[in-house]
Amino acid sequence: MIKITFPDGSVRDFEAGVTGMEIAKSISERLAQEVLAVGVDGETQDLNMPINRDASIQLYKWDDAEGKHAFWHTSSHLLAEALQALYPEIQFGIGPAIENGFYYDVYPAEGQVIKESDFPAIEKKMMELLQAKSVMERRQISKADALKWFGERGQTFKCELISELEDGHISTYTQGAFTDLCRGPHLPSTTPIKAVKVLSCAAAYWRGDATRPMMTRVYAITFPKKKMLDDYLLMLEEAKKRDHRKIGKEMELFMFSERVGKGLPIWLPKGTDLRLRLQDMLRKIQKEYGYQEVITPHIGSKQLYVTSGHWAHYGKDSFQPIHTPEEDEEYMLKPMNCPHHCEIYASKPRSYRDLPFRCAEFGTVYRYEQSGELHGLTRVRSFTQDDAHIFCRPDQVKGEFIKVMDIIRRVFATFHFTDENVEVQISLRDPNNHEKYIGSDEDWATAERAIIEACAEKGMKARMETGEAAFYGPKLDFMVKDAIGRRWQLGTIQVDYQLPQRFELEYVGEDNQKHRPVMIHRAPFGSMERFVAVLIEHTAGKFPLWLTPDQVAVLPISEKSNGYAAEVAQFLDRQGVRTIVDDRNEKIGRKIRDNELKHIPFMLVVGEKEAEQHLVSVRQQGAEDKGQMTPEAFAEMVKEMVKEQMEHV
Repeated sequence: MIKITFPDGSVRDFEAGVTGMEIAKSISERLAQEVLAVGVDGETQDLNMPINRDASIQLYKWDDAEGKHAFWHTSSHLLAEALQALYPEIQFGIGPAIENGFYYDVYPAEGQVIKESDFPAIEKKMMELLQAKSVMERRQISKADALKWFGERGQTFKCELISELEDGHISTYTQGAFTDLCRGPHLPSTTPIKAVKVLSCAAAYWRGDATRPMMTRVYAITFPKKKMLDDYLLMLEEAKKRDHRKIGKEMELFMFSERVGKGLPIWLPKGTDLRLRLQDMLRKIQKEYGYQEVITPHIGSKQLYVTSGHWAHYGKDSFQPIHTPEEDEEYMLKPMNCPHHCEIYASKPRSYRDLPFRCAEFGTVYRYEQSGELHGLTRVRSFTQDDAHIFCRPDQVKGEFIKVMDIIRRVFATFHFTDENVEVQISLRDPNNHEKYIGSDEDWATAERAIIEACAEKGMKARMETGEAAFYGPKLDFMVKDAIGRRWQLGTIQVDYQLPQRFELEYVGEDNQKHRPVMIHRAPFGSMERFVAVLIEHTAGKFPLWLTPDQVAVLPISEKSNGYAAEVAQFLDRQGVRTIVDDRNEKIGRKIRDNELKHIPFMLVVGEKEAEQHLVSVRQQGAEDKGQMTPEAFAEMVKEMVKEQMEHV
């Protein structure tokens, strides 16, 4: 007999070899119908795999991320089975589950191209295959047998993957006529899959290497109910309307230029204005918490990043070093701000009385993202982090961590991201993969405990994710749900015992001995680019009044009113109300429509009558007309609205 511990702490005895599905059935038949995968001591596995030891388990359903992952992982095999039926000579690469659905990288036979017009046929074949309700059969095979089996079928990409695996650890899954190299986990069968949709296809180099063959990446999604798919497709339509690339262009916030380079955003005047206002908001908050702002270079010696460990862990994802032959030096475009801040800390002796030392920087960093991964402002090669690093004593870690949590919650609340639509994840290291991390077990345990205790103290429910920590320490990540339910990772806090050690940072303690400080990394926005992109899509470009680049557009009815319109705009600008004049030779109806599309909160219509009476006719976006008032009264109204919005910042 073995003891199975459930999430509520209860313990039950089962015979060794019991499966997750059998445990679910012992609780209720309904649960057995809904469960998709099982977590055994934190590791997700198939429901029909035997459990042979005492273990803590969790049964995952659709609402759990682990349940969706198993569902979509199985669905990727279903997609591959359909492609195999439609394109018999096709070769397969990898087919993982992703955040929303899954994809499969495939290599069609010569002369074959998978295109959008093929999607209905692929979907039809997937639905046909679902009628068989195929069982997912897992087999453990030798490396030699795996190479032979896939080699005989011309699957060269699979053979490449197999050649890199250790013998004795190779598993395959078969459903229907399709067999794939895979570790799992999977659903017991394809039965729960009820609705499918092929979304798109794109080119992708094999294993992200531009020197390797170009694959076709087919994206798709599935659901356990057709209504879920219908709702998802409606959300996608809404997402298209909110696309930050489209709205950003219409509002003239930012641009990209092929001549400047891929993934290098250029902030236009209105976007710069918005971004600086965000930075000023955070500066105000940081000042209250004792941060000092610094500026560091955009480049640094390669040796700086060798010392920090970033070169070893992220070197291949960075822009390669710039070599200066005259002095035989190597410099890098800055991929991280933290090593520079370590040098600031080390620039003079520190006492325990000086700690915590908090330095902040809106620092631009550079990462060499693959061209195929670039996407508007959300995935770029140049971005500015609202970065800060806190150097503190070990006894100050939890207190400082909690203060950063307060800052992030305050920033989010400003944009109505409340605790209800913010998910928190504690990212821990994988204890079975020591090569991925640096530092002692003791330091890691201390850092992880500080984060867990801080969350408990603030009453913040956090999901724990093993293996998601940074290489130098655990972290707390904040995922925000936007207005249409999509999840975005924004703020992050990380505890780091490693960089202070690598840079030999010290402070003199109360005992007059030298001690090592602890470093906390934090970025409430995450990056200015990503945050602005999320904010655009969350608000559909209708920013809060305090933030929007143009608060008011003055619309003269005819050329005769242009002079008065200019007077009103100048007055409002002097009052701190950001105002533009639309004096184009267009009908007033056209001007109103155009400025509504630019999401300008207020429009002031002025004609000869308004000029004579020193009035403006006020139209508010998304609200009823407010009638006529004096420019002075309007300015006071706008300033009061801004004041109310900013009261809790």
